[in-house]
Amino acid sequence: MHRGGVYFTVTAGSFRRYATYRVATAAGVFTNTVFGFVLAHTYLALWSERPRLGGYDQAEALTFVWTGQALLAAVALMGGGALEDLQARIRSGDVAVDLYRPVDLQLWWLAADLGRAAFQLVGRGVVPVAVGALAFELALPSSPVTWLLFLVSTWLAVVVGFGLRYLLALATFWVMEGTGLNTLSTLLNTFFSGMLLPLTVFPGAFGEAVRTLPWAAMLQVPADVLLEQHRGAAAVVSALAFQAGWAVVVLALGRALQAVAIRKVVVQGG
Repeated sequence: MHRGGVYFTVTAGSFRRYATYRVATAAGVFTNTVFGFVLAHTYLALWSERPRLGGYDQAEALTFVWTGQALLAAVALMGGGALEDLQARIRSGDVAVDLYRPVDLQLWWLAADLGRAAFQLVGRGVVPVAVGALAFELALPSSPVTWLLFLVSTWLAVVVGFGLRYLLALATFWVMEGTGLNTLSTLLNTFFSGMLLPLTVFPGAFGEAVRTLPWAAMLQVPADVLLEQHRGAAAVVSALAFQAGWAVVVLALGRALQAVAIRKVVVQGG
């Protein structure tokens, strides 16, 4: 089979794998929806005191909340996904089998994560947004072009999220127990992606700094693309280029760390 066909098969298999977890998906939808309501009412209270906070009106702020709930599992903002499987395989030594495969390790796991993300976007993303749109006045766009750009931005967000988590997974070659790193990653994702508050709320140099970090590419940028905060084609291209740039950087760092990690592997007994 052609290499491209192998990776497509891995993506499709990962999608089918997550589609079998129906109870977990239903529980995730319920959890995302409940947290969406909690955050939405928190935002309502905050925006009633500070209208236009962060450059959003109330409907746009609520749309930001439900967009976050839609992307939470797809971008793996709270961790998880296929890369926890890689961490387990590194700890058990089964990664040696992966390295014997005639495929690229990073692309294999990227393909698996794209399949997971595609299912999570459909399985856990659509329903919370639909419920939010019924319960609140949202500023969802009517232009199909905006929705298409949002999907492109979401795909780039997934790749950046994968790249960051792949670096953490590879760190297991040295620390063996990645629980602490995973917890740190969840905290960084939650705070610097805009999951708690839009990054445009943060003032001054600190706000400008956090909006240049890779975590901004995981939620802030896709949400702003959906909200049409980037005026004009040049601004939209610049936003997508920001995400693509970070995707290239984190994937390149992952490939470099992978090369070092592979040289560290010692297979016992054969």
